[in-house]
Amino acid sequence: MMAAQQILLAVSTVAVILIGRWIIQTIQWNRKYKLPPTVPGVPIFGNTFQIPALQQGPWAKELAEKYGEMFTCKFGGNTWVFLNSSRVVTDLMERRAAIYNSRPEFPMTQGIMSRDSRIVLMPYNEQWRTVRKIMHQILSARALDVFMPFQDLESKNLCWDYLETPDRWWSANGRYANSVIMSVVFGRRSSLDDPHVVELFETLELFLENQQPGVNIVDAFPVLDKIIPKFLQWWRPRGDRIYEKTAHVYRREVDMLENKIKNGTAKRCFGTDFLKTDEVKKMSEVQKLFVFGTLMEAGSDTSRVTIGQIIAGAVTSPDWVARARAELDKVCGYNAERLPQFEDRPNLSYISAVVKEGFRWRPNIAEIGAPTMLIKDDEYEGYKFPAGTVFTWNAWAIALSPKEYEEPERFWPERFLNGEEESALKGHWGFGPGRRVCVGWKVGEMNVWIAIARLLYCFDFTAVPGKPIDTMTIPQITNNSAPFAVKVTPRSAKHAALVRRDCEAAAKTQY
Repeated sequence: MMAAQQILLAVSTVAVILIGRWIIQTIQWNRKYKLPPTVPGVPIFGNTFQIPALQQGPWAKELAEKYGEMFTCKFGGNTWVFLNSSRVVTDLMERRAAIYNSRPEFPMTQGIMSRDSRIVLMPYNEQWRTVRKIMHQILSARALDVFMPFQDLESKNLCWDYLETPDRWWSANGRYANSVIMSVVFGRRSSLDDPHVVELFETLELFLENQQPGVNIVDAFPVLDKIIPKFLQWWRPRGDRIYEKTAHVYRREVDMLENKIKNGTAKRCFGTDFLKTDEVKKMSEVQKLFVFGTLMEAGSDTSRVTIGQIIAGAVTSPDWVARARAELDKVCGYNAERLPQFEDRPNLSYISAVVKEGFRWRPNIAEIGAPTMLIKDDEYEGYKFPAGTVFTWNAWAIALSPKEYEEPERFWPERFLNGEEESALKGHWGFGPGRRVCVGWKVGEMNVWIAIARLLYCFDFTAVPGKPIDTMTIPQITNNSAPFAVKVTPRSAKHAALVRRDCEAAAKTQY
């Protein structure tokens, strides 16, 4: 009995000491730091169970309307600060990018599913700088001349697919965007029924699903990865399966290219040059695969989604389409004389504005931005942030704020007719801020520009009876199916004839 009382006393003493220590640390922390208003949550888990698993933009927008330019959430052991205006995003993530643009720990999505090799989740380190340099070499503005012939060919193929199989317009968007990057990186095209393309988008959506806050407990509480032995980590087998599927998709393409090189049948491309470099010789096999894989993913999804967003805007706000058509007809002919070309860009400023509006309008690729981590203590407008705080730009809230844009819910390209139509990064956060801005932004913008110019010139987009488009709920994860219904028809018999005359050869080209 005495022993039991002694144990109880000891446990009670330890508990009192721990609670007392926590109280003292909390008091000291509160004296040293001050965060923006905190959204009420529950003990330990904070706001983890409040955030929707998918389509988080409306949830975060509502909180921004309540709390103002910044608010704080707790997702497990992580403290997130949401930045809800372009002003604070510019001040912190752009002007202080050196300390605000690292990445927090993601033991599941980066550690297990990506074997610490996915550049989008890498913290600032030598590995990130090496991979970023490689990505910049292939995707920078200096490489545009390499991409343009493929964008020309593949956008003609896109028009052909819209004419011949209009009900498969979404798959055609994916094939188009993927085939541009596959041609540049691997020297091969993608077909509309290419199962490799389908599987690539499956692995990408698996990553996006698991990257949402609250989906994986170990990403909310990274300490669990350190204190729980690996054989007891119940989340690990699922992460390993996703990694194996992802690596298989990447490895298949790299193996095909390496076999072509051995056989002397490889078409010169980024991959053939990259495999000869000193950088690749220093990389692990996994890192090499993820360099190729990141290029495939980054070159595919953003363009696919943005083209779809602009089509949704054409259906729901057709007034701007007439103005776009007037410009296109003036340049390319009122009777379907020829397709728009890259050389027409200086005379098609409205189309450039349409593309910028497409990136702004409904930012559902990253509705609440992408989390970055502060690497040292900082102060801003009375707040004191500790190192390790996670920051994100609240993309949905900013894009749909009347304080940022006049009539923000309206698809209205005129808002970007300000002399900066060709400054693709100005006026929206579609490619992200600071040092984490999408390295392939110019290639992605050009993908969308030539595709939209030709599609708007040649096709009409109308609603399907009984299937209206709710632009506020267009899903981010589509499982390879169209996110909304749309009827695609040629503008006229002459426009159909133009597509047949100028695009059939592109659809039949093989390499």
